Amino acid sequence: MLQFQHQSLINAPLKAVWQFHERPDILEKLTPPWQPVEIIRREGGLDVGAISEFRLWLGIIPVKWVAKHTQCQAYHYFVDEQIEGPMVSWQHHHNFEPEDGKTRLTDTIRYELPGGEIAESFLDWWVNSRLRDMFHYRHQITQQECEIH
Repeated sequence: MLQFQHQSLINAPLKAVWQFHERPDILEKLTPPWQPVEIIRREGGLDVGAISEFRLWLGIIPVKWVAKHTQCQAYHYFVDEQIEGPMVSWQHHHNFEPEDGKTRLTDTIRYELPGGEIAESFLDWWVNSRLRDMFHYRHQITQQECEIH
């Protein structure tokens, strides 16, 4: 299983960063404009059982991706897992920790690519570079929206 992690210290109280993630339009806010992704639906907020559905475009091929929230402890963390999509498995931990009046935001993703170890040895660098771009953007938007100026 492969892993990716990105973290930032957001100059905002934990409550503000958590509540930003509860916004009904959060997926639109945090999806980088260059990514070929359509948001189909989001139901249930951050609670266990919440569903997010996307359509990814791999060239001209649409791929359905559905994620379900499997864990949530308000103001601490939530976890979503792929229940349908392009990966063999995908688990995304979103952690929120107070740190001197600020918030340490950490995204950790554990995933398996189709094709097993051979595919992973060739594609891991590419997937991680896409994830780095995406989470740099997401954390930057979170900082812009939440930080005290």
